[in-house]
Amino acid sequence: MMKLVEDVQTLLNDEPRLAQVLNLGAFGDFPQLAGVLFGQLCNSDAIGTVVQSTYASDAQLVETTLYDIAETARRNFEPGGQSTTLLFSRGVQAIIAHRVAHKLWESGDTNLALAVKSATGRVFSTDMHPCAQIGAGLWLDHGLGFVVGETAVIGEDVSIWHNVTLGSTLNDSGPHRHPHVGSGAVVGAGAVLLGGITIGKNANIAAGAIVVENVPEGMVAVGPKASLRGAARVSFSPTKGPLS
Repeated sequence: MMKLVEDVQTLLNDEPRLAQVLNLGAFGDFPQLAGVLFGQLCNSDAIGTVVQSTYASDAQLVETTLYDIAETARRNFEPGGQSTTLLFSRGVQAIIAHRVAHKLWESGDTNLALAVKSATGRVFSTDMHPCAQIGAGLWLDHGLGFVVGETAVIGEDVSIWHNVTLGSTLNDSGPHRHPHVGSGAVVGAGAVLLGGITIGKNANIAAGAIVVENVPEGMVAVGPKASLRGAARVSFSPTKGPLS
């Protein structure tokens, strides 16, 4: 943990113009670093304080996030290493935001969790429900457009590209109405995974695929496939007109 903090401080000391742009202020450990970074990214000292206090209260959360950062730097062949990954990777920052919101949600502070989700989602262009469970080592490449429903579960060491949706079919209100993605799976850009399906360990979901059925472990799912399946089952039309 301290090496990453020291590396960030060294980078800022060596590049004064970068330090001016980021304007992070003082930090001595990872919770403080995460707090000042998010205070600047979200233009909110309050968000920064929530991020710092959440990490300061949970050493395991810090370790999980450090693993996220390390794996992102490794899989993304990041030349600047972990320090630049933390400072500049939208995906890593979005995961940090979710981990804070999820911790708050689990602690029963659901309204604050939703507030953090909303505020950080506007910054990172993501929408991840705080209840969604995400295992350690997620590489969220680019991060833009990542949507995750409430009952989704993502295993460990999963890699996901931009504009991916883990959504529901609106036909199920149960506890498994969003996808479960197995450890080691890779999900390509623009893929849409819908319903209470299971993506097996180490499976690959190709870019642009629309997946509504289980994918076995270690298999590849490719392509959009739309077909008529009978009468429409979902409607948000009012039963009466707006002026009735």
